[in-house]
Amino acid sequence: MRDETIAGMLLARLGDTRPGLRSRERTWTWDEVVRESAARASLARELRRDGPFHIGVLLENVPEYVLWLGAAALSGATIVGVNSTRTGSYLEQEVRHTDLQLLVTDQAGLKLLDGLDIGVPRDRFLLIDDREYPALVSSHACEPAADASVTPATQMLLLFTSGTTGASKAARCSQGRLAELGRNNSAKYDVTRDDISYCSMPLFHGNALMALWAPSLAAGATVALAPKFSASGFLPDVRFYGATFFNYVGKAIGYVLATPERPDDGDNTLTHGFGTEASPEDKAAFLRRFGARLLEGYGSSESAGMIKRDPAAPPTAFGRPAHDGVRIVNPETRETCAPAILDEHGRVTNAEAAVGEIVDVHGAAKFEGYYKNPEADAERVRHGWYWTGDLGYIDGDGFLYFGGRSGDWIRVDSENISALLTQNVVRRHPKIVDAVAFGVPDPRSGDQVMAAIEVPAGVGFEDLDLPAFLAAQDDLGTKGAPRFVRVSHALPTTGSGKLKKKELQLDGWRTSDPVYRWAGRALKGTGTPEYVLMTEADKAALRDEFIAAGRVRFLP
Repeated sequence: MRDETIAGMLLARLGDTRPGLRSRERTWTWDEVVRESAARASLARELRRDGPFHIGVLLENVPEYVLWLGAAALSGATIVGVNSTRTGSYLEQEVRHTDLQLLVTDQAGLKLLDGLDIGVPRDRFLLIDDREYPALVSSHACEPAADASVTPATQMLLLFTSGTTGASKAARCSQGRLAELGRNNSAKYDVTRDDISYCSMPLFHGNALMALWAPSLAAGATVALAPKFSASGFLPDVRFYGATFFNYVGKAIGYVLATPERPDDGDNTLTHGFGTEASPEDKAAFLRRFGARLLEGYGSSESAGMIKRDPAAPPTAFGRPAHDGVRIVNPETRETCAPAILDEHGRVTNAEAAVGEIVDVHGAAKFEGYYKNPEADAERVRHGWYWTGDLGYIDGDGFLYFGGRSGDWIRVDSENISALLTQNVVRRHPKIVDAVAFGVPDPRSGDQVMAAIEVPAGVGFEDLDLPAFLAAQDDLGTKGAPRFVRVSHALPTTGSGKLKKKELQLDGWRTSDPVYRWAGRALKGTGTPEYVLMTEADKAALRDEFIAAGRVRFLP
């Protein structure tokens, strides 16, 4: 039952003299965190006007961000984390959609918003680096208390979804749901009062709030902030804070592992971390280098708690369904899919029958919806079920695997190919920081597999020897090898550090980045396989093939 509030959890820390919040410059006890939050809550109440009590925060991971989270909890306001990686009209539209009353930001945020109309008058901006700001906050010091209106149903957050596969949406999150996630995740991810939780993932994203801040609040652990993620600064920060727990996304782990290895890498305090999309190989490499285990999970800003961990799960599985309502179903018939039959390499041999959408038939009531987006609500809740939009499969032993997002199964020569499998294989390459795989149209029929890879500065495509690497991967079928490879030193990402898959897929080979096309024989066949750099003439000729075959309509 979601019968607890974030406000109540925060007030329970009154009188707690253990460190609750740390930056490089200062440490706050939990008692100080609560009192500073209360002062900002009082300020927010004074500035409140008619309409949704929505407060935007456009800041890096600085202490003020955490203190305004506390202020929202105590005052009954909603925090809208503004994605600082957005720009221009996209940023303007996204922020206007959420009907802000106030915006907490700084000079850097002010510059980002210059010339944009986000629906908030300039006199409703609170600049934390303004000379008068500290005195303004101090003048609202008061005995901490929650507003009488606060209940578990009080909306606490509007979280913009990451937008990896399309336009982002503002997902609602109540105080009750966030408090429940804090309790559950502190137990699930082994966050205790003795932990120092290092947060370098952006606080405007659910990963940081649901997997680190709320669990740390629930347990009374210390939250240690880095303004933004830095691969070179990761280990120095860990050592400075004595951090034991951290949160991540897979790309961040790739960047950390790409830093030069040193004999003293293991000389640190880390014990574990939680995140998503780290490959089994990266998890093993991180444990070897830094002595910390990485815990992977499945969830989203809209839902969580569908999977329970099981130490016996295979390395690529998430665990088991948390209850009998979590199923893999055919989205057209709603019938439960057959158990997946895996070959010796873990590949699904009966994808047509086994791969389906992950649903929770009991989850509709728990879904809190999107802000002013009934179409998106209807897409998530159909027939009384909660539909994740993600694909998965369950093996004969009952373990659940992530199968990718909708569209991640590609039809190649009348066979179903898993883009996720290709992606995971390509990511294994020691010189590739991150990669994503997806389908692009074939000029004659069906699709072909394409990969976009990110490599460090100074590394060229020829340094990868990619054909030989792919040929050596026993779990990669011949048709799963990418026929096109886009190479970049900085692929486009979302604010949470995930690659913008939809954008990359729409670009296909029509990009200014170098694109290499497979020009050899079958990967495991005879002959010398190779990739050849596509010229503009090659791209024009490929388009002509689509025109000649009457399939130009398949090109975005």
